[in-house]
Order: sequence, then structure tokens, then C-alpha cells
Amino acid sequence: MIVVCSDTHGRDGHRLTEQLEADVAAADLVIHAGDFVTETALLAFEDATAELVAVHGNVDEQAVQARLPAERTLTVDAVNIAIVHTVDGGTTGLATYGRAQGADLVIFGHSHRPGYEWTGELGLLNPGSHAEPRQFRPGYATLDIDGSVVSGALREPDGTTVARFEQGGEDRR
Repeated sequence: MIVVCSDTHGRDGHRLTEQLEADVAAADLVIHAGDFVTETALLAFEDATAELVAVHGNVDEQAVQARLPAERTLTVDAVNIAIVHTVDGGTTGLATYGRAQGADLVIFGHSHRPGYEWTGELGLLNPGSHAEPRQFRPGYATLDIDGSVVSGALREPDGTTVARFEQGGEDRR
């Protein structure tokens, strides 16, 4: 299982609670789409995970920015994933960014609004913020990838499933 987080906005630690904390500990991979804020929060995430792949966000302090890139890509099974904190241009900008990266899935943060959208070519996933949801529900995502099929869920920190999505296979959605 892959756990996806963003927008921790932590000063003293990872701010993981409830089922999210258990899922992060059990995950094969944790992806974080930026805005840890402090190096202490980043270190706490690293300590809580078996493997962390992350980018820095727009409010991350210099120590975090020095350790993490602004964007990155990785491949899990046959799925190319692009990770970025934010891209100008909304859905169109994110889709354009994803196509330029050869991505099947773009993971991003910044808005704190959890959601998944299929663009007709690739998926756009914002896990939301587990710790600073602002006017949105707190959130994170879980992913299972099998070949080119991504099965995912948006969840609240207590583990409640808010929405499910799937993309891939022959129809790519």
C-alpha cells in the first residue's frame, strides 16, 4: 500500500494521528506533496515511514528546500507518477505538467482540498491536508497499484473512506 499526504504544516513533528499514523507505519511507500514547513516535521515523517518520497512546498523552510526537490517522478509497476506541490493553471496546468512528465498520475497539494480527477489522459490526485484542512475536510489518500491499474481512496485521518477511484487498464480511467 502507498500512502499519500500533503500540507502537514508542522513545527514539532509529523502531526499524524489515528488510522493515518498506522497506515503510514504499515505503508510500503509514503509520498508527500510538500509543505512540511520545518525540517523537524520532515525528519519525523522519515522516522515514521519505511520509504518516503517527497517534494518541498511553497512554505517549507530553507532546510527542507535544500533536502527536497520541487518536483520529481517515480514509476511504480507500470504507473508513472509525477509529484509536485503546485502548478499554475489549475486542472489544465496540472494536466499539461503531467503530460510533459510522461505521467499517468499527478500527485499535488497546496490547496488543502482533497480530490481526484480523471482528465481523459491522466489522473490528478490531491490528498488534502491531514493536519491543516482549512475549510475542507482533513484528508490523505491510499493507493494500490497493480501493473497499470491504480485503485485509490481518499480518507479522513480516522480511516473513514470519503471517496474511491480507479484508473488504468485498457480504458486508462
